[in-house]
Amino acid sequence: MSQDLYELLGVARDADADAIKKAYRRQARQLHPDVNPDPETQERFKEVSRAYEVLSDPQKRAAYDRGADPFAGGAGGFAQGAGFSFTDIMDAFFGGQGQGGQTRGPRPRTRRGQDALIRLDIDLAEAAFGVTKDLKVDTAVVCTTCHGEGTAPGTSPITCETCRGAGEVAQVQRSFLGEIRTLRPCAACRGFGTLIPDPCRECSGDGRVRSRRTLKVKIPAGVDSGTRVQLTEQGEVGPGGGPAGDLYVEIQVDSHPTFTRAGNDLHCTVSLPMTAAALGTTVTLPLLEADLESAEDSELVTTLDLDLKAGTQSGTEHLMRGYGVPGLRGGRGDLVVTVVVETPTRLDDRQEELLRELAAIRGEESPEGTVRATHKSVFGRLRDAFNV
Repeated sequence: MSQDLYELLGVARDADADAIKKAYRRQARQLHPDVNPDPETQERFKEVSRAYEVLSDPQKRAAYDRGADPFAGGAGGFAQGAGFSFTDIMDAFFGGQGQGGQTRGPRPRTRRGQDALIRLDIDLAEAAFGVTKDLKVDTAVVCTTCHGEGTAPGTSPITCETCRGAGEVAQVQRSFLGEIRTLRPCAACRGFGTLIPDPCRECSGDGRVRSRRTLKVKIPAGVDSGTRVQLTEQGEVGPGGGPAGDLYVEIQVDSHPTFTRAGNDLHCTVSLPMTAAALGTTVTLPLLEADLESAEDSELVTTLDLDLKAGTQSGTEHLMRGYGVPGLRGGRGDLVVTVVVETPTRLDDRQEELLRELAAIRGEESPEGTVRATHKSVFGRLRDAFNV
């Protein structure tokens, strides 16, 4: 190889290790035989790879800079120099760490557990004002027999003889590129580097068992269906007694017999007989506070009087500010009361006589009714425009 190695990679002589790796990665992507099988390109790929073999090794690079032949002691074949393998090529491709600072080795038996999700049904008042609930969960917990070690009492893991504790084994194959060495997880120890000859009988070596336990969950005021409350480190304990994941409690709010919820506002309907709507009346409304267990033993306001003036029409809405659902970030919604006037359907003779007399007094014996255009709201007009 007569060409300067720095020129082959396209880097300056004072380039650092990261610049050399990036330059090799860039050229390898273009010259790799899987991308370009042309024989000349393959030869070029070998030269670039040999240049990277030297310049990525601090000792070989220093010898090369002093004028020594970095290939003098080898057979001249690609990837036969000490310490260069197919793994290093893949590191250059995908940014992994090579020999100089690699973090390969046995994988730990202790790992973080998974998060868990559970649904909790609560009523509307509990969602509005908050509540503390006892929640039974079935999750993995640390084994009390081995305390997460996975070994039977009085025993301990032993080093794997196949990989000698490395957690991985090397496989060498010959190809037109030379000898290619790949690292694979050890099949004997599954990459842990150690074996458990006598596993704990309680957890079968996993370091954790399933158990049912009771947690107290504080639900904040203002939650709605779909809201998730996070309980840190209350989820599944990890393998080997590792740190627990988080537990997420998803709220499902049950329907209410009186109120419906829209955001932080509450809606209800008041039905009035025709006579009450005509003459006016006062209606006592139950508030959502009446559903709270503490309402019976406190001075909490649980009802509200709504004055309806004479001549109230069906469909009239009354806005009661501040009687809705508290917000998660403060404030409180409103209570919207819709009046529905009920027309009597069954009249006895006397009632019918009185109504006809009233109609005669008001000049309404043969009313024709009034026909007028329906005025839609801005949102209604927009909706109709999109539905054309």
